[in-house]
Amino acid sequence: MLFSAAQVTRPWNSLVQFPSPKTERWPLLAFKSLNTVLIGQRFVHKGNILGPQWRFSGRSRIVFQPEVTRVNSTQRKGPRVSASCLTASQIATSAFTCGTIAVLPFYTLMVVAPDAQLTKRTMESSIPYVVLGCLYAYLLYLSWSPDTLRFMFASKYWLPELPGITRMFSNEITVASAWIHLMAVDLFAARQVFHDGIKNNIETRHSVSLCLLFCPIGIAAHAITKVLMRTKDRSH
Repeated sequence: MLFSAAQVTRPWNSLVQFPSPKTERWPLLAFKSLNTVLIGQRFVHKGNILGPQWRFSGRSRIVFQPEVTRVNSTQRKGPRVSASCLTASQIATSAFTCGTIAVLPFYTLMVVAPDAQLTKRTMESSIPYVVLGCLYAYLLYLSWSPDTLRFMFASKYWLPELPGITRMFSNEITVASAWIHLMAVDLFAARQVFHDGIKNNIETRHSVSLCLLFCPIGIAAHAITKVLMRTKDRSH
């Protein structure tokens, strides 16, 4: 706030209150003319320090004009702390990538070393399905809205309809959750194919590979392979 200059006719030393010696800050005053016009400044490193050792005779005129610090609204005040560290798009992208990468080692073991003990012990574990299930539940929680059930059961018979499902999957988080759902189901189906192949001594590498992205085709390929192997054994 700016104050207009006020002219004081009384002696200046009766108006100015000097701080005690213990006070670190002194009023900073700048001389303007020989008439002893003093302009009061705020406590900055500018001006001449007027201490108690100064003496003036006569009727001095003192003008106090406090300096106002103007704050630039465009001045950078540092990064703002957002409510969320990641946006919905970043969460969806990260979940999509992590879910895809997480299942690849299991498919690699089943295809490259199906007879190894490491592969058999790894595929008996339920840890990957628990992890994928938790990730899917988290994405489902983020994507859930009051309209989710309305989109899923849009018909009057409470059955899913394609337009409603299409609108529901317009959200990136929903698409990422569906992808994690597919990765978990496909891996589970591939494990079942793998275990059935070991049990019946049937080649499963091609079927397991197809289960990665084309799970129904991989299951069908395993069923066909199983029938062909039985027919071959009978003919011999």
